[in-house]
Amino acid sequence: MTTPTTSTATLPSPGARPVGSAARRASHNSPAAGRRARRTRVLHWIAVHSVALALALAFVLPFVFVFLTSVMSDSQAMSGELWPASWHWENYAKVFHTPGFLEWWRNSLMYALLGTLFTVCSSIPVAYALAKFRFRGRRTAMLLVISTMMLPPQVIVMPMYLVWAQQFHLSGSLWPLIIPMAFGDAYSIFLLRQFLLTIPKEYMESARVDGCGELRTLLRIIVPMAKPGIAAVALFQFFYCWNDYFGPQIYAAQNPGAWTLSYGLESFKSAHSVDWNLTMAATLLIMAPVIIVFFFAQKAFVEGVTLTGVKG
Repeated sequence: MTTPTTSTATLPSPGARPVGSAARRASHNSPAAGRRARRTRVLHWIAVHSVALALALAFVLPFVFVFLTSVMSDSQAMSGELWPASWHWENYAKVFHTPGFLEWWRNSLMYALLGTLFTVCSSIPVAYALAKFRFRGRRTAMLLVISTMMLPPQVIVMPMYLVWAQQFHLSGSLWPLIIPMAFGDAYSIFLLRQFLLTIPKEYMESARVDGCGELRTLLRIIVPMAKPGIAAVALFQFFYCWNDYFGPQIYAAQNPGAWTLSYGLESFKSAHSVDWNLTMAATLLIMAPVIIVFFFAQKAFVEGVTLTGVKG
């Protein structure tokens, strides 16, 4: 008698998906998914570079406009045309031969260099004390430094002018602007203090173990390690002094021999007209040192600003 054979094939579970159909769907969907991913990356690249290009043009176009106007004739500069009909390079020579221009250049350089030197040398010890020393009233002193940053310069103009003009008779010169920088600057002290907080105190302790006093530790250990922060403060102060218009207007307006370049631009404006071509040429000559200094010091400047974080 023949025994009937039973089938041993297993049926798929109700929740299982056919393996073959899933593989086919994946093979069909992967090219489409890849194309979508590539399209997204391309659109993202276009959007980012479009925004970057627009920002670059927004910064560059004013400089292009100033340059093109500086090489125009006097009449064309007033016409509203954008491209010079003829290139008048002699405008730069006229600016250099303007009475007092080289003297204004010397005054601006003296103001910027001395102001930067005095500010950095006076701010470093104060920032070092506020960052590394523990003494009673340290937080109060820091709050006082920060509170002076909240006062606009116009608030102290009158009392400062009375002191320097009536008591010391220094009106008509730039010394009322330079001398106060030898007593520190609140913004510079704050930036340097924040940078010095990032330097581990172990370096100071090791220096003291080796027999270094506080002054030697500051000069041999702290200052070399704080070069990026010092560079950032020095550049901020140099740019401020070089571009300062308000200070020379207050103290040196009555003495053309003490004018700076920023204030000297007023000489290209008469009662009835403005020599826009010469004004733009002088503007480029004034901006040139700032651009050159920033070009060579931008790495230290960016590093100093980045590391100068707000820390307790």
